[in-house]
Amino acid sequence: DEADQMTDMGFLPQITKLIRQVRPDGQRMLFSATLDRNIDRLVQRFLTDPVVHSVDPSAGAVTTMEHHVLHVQDETDKKAVTTRIAARDGRVILFLDTKRSADRLAKRLLAVGVRAAALHGGRSQPQRNRTLEQFKSGQVTALVATNVAARGIHIDDLDLVVNVDPPTDHKDYLHRGGRTARAGGSGSVVTLVLPDQKRDVTRLMSDAGIRPRTARVTSSDAELTTITGAREPSGVPVTIEVPQPATPTASRPDRKTGTKPGRPSGRRQPRNGGGAQAATGAATRTGSRDSDRRAAADRRASGATPATGGRGSGRRAQPGAATGGTAGTGGRNSERQSASRRGRLRPR
Repeated sequence: DEADQMTDMGFLPQITKLIRQVRPDGQRMLFSATLDRNIDRLVQRFLTDPVVHSVDPSAGAVTTMEHHVLHVQDETDKKAVTTRIAARDGRVILFLDTKRSADRLAKRLLAVGVRAAALHGGRSQPQRNRTLEQFKSGQVTALVATNVAARGIHIDDLDLVVNVDPPTDHKDYLHRGGRTARAGGSGSVVTLVLPDQKRDVTRLMSDAGIRPRTARVTSSDAELTTITGAREPSGVPVTIEVPQPATPTASRPDRKTGTKPGRPSGRRQPRNGGGAQAATGAATRTGSRDSDRRAAADRRASGATPATGGRGSGRRAQPGAATGGTAGTGGRNSERQSASRRGRLRPR
């Protein structure tokens, strides 16, 4: 669907990759309201003996759709005209060229009392879906959009589309206007034109096969109200809930006063090792103390006296200790290392 748009927007490599995964004898159909020669590459590569089915332009014309070109004096007058049209009693889609201009217009309309929302490619798909639901339900009455809303969107009973910025391509004009007068309904397409845009818009209408009604208007003209239902906004600022992208939030542990997250209160955890190493260290220390007690008991049983090498010198348990010899006079650190080795050799 929208085959011409897919090729125009540079998706041809992705489309080619997908088509190659389809059976070569499978049926392939290309659809669009504006098929042209831009899709010739797809037709030549992937369609065998294709047949074109086209609605005759005269038979396919929407007789219930009116086209108006409204000439405005300058940018200031254009803003005033746009604001009064957006404040009408009923829904309207306002098309602009860029995301930034759509956001600015939506913000300006909200400030004067128009329930407006922006819809463009800078919003995520869930955000766009939510904005469309707000527009369909009437919570939003003025949808300020870029060409992202020109195709594939159906709004029941929408009777006015306004090209605040005239499109540069006649296909975009037809698709924008196709949001109104759908399924037998009636509607109007209004294009606002500045003096320096007159020639381009004339060519655009000719390419689209449209013969619009033209008029020169200001924001206070009664003709503007007759064509679009324009009226003065309330001037009371309104707020519309802007859909926010869903962001996953990681659950954080409850933090109690006086403790740090992830560390139990009381005994401090060892840094490099964890519970297994801490348990091994405790067993080693316990084994060392037991070995010292046994060595002291052996000396008492054999009548040996501890040497004067320090508090833990007797713990070295040199071979002479069992026969009444004295232990060496090494420092306290070496005695502890010896005791630790004995504890590892003879755990409890």
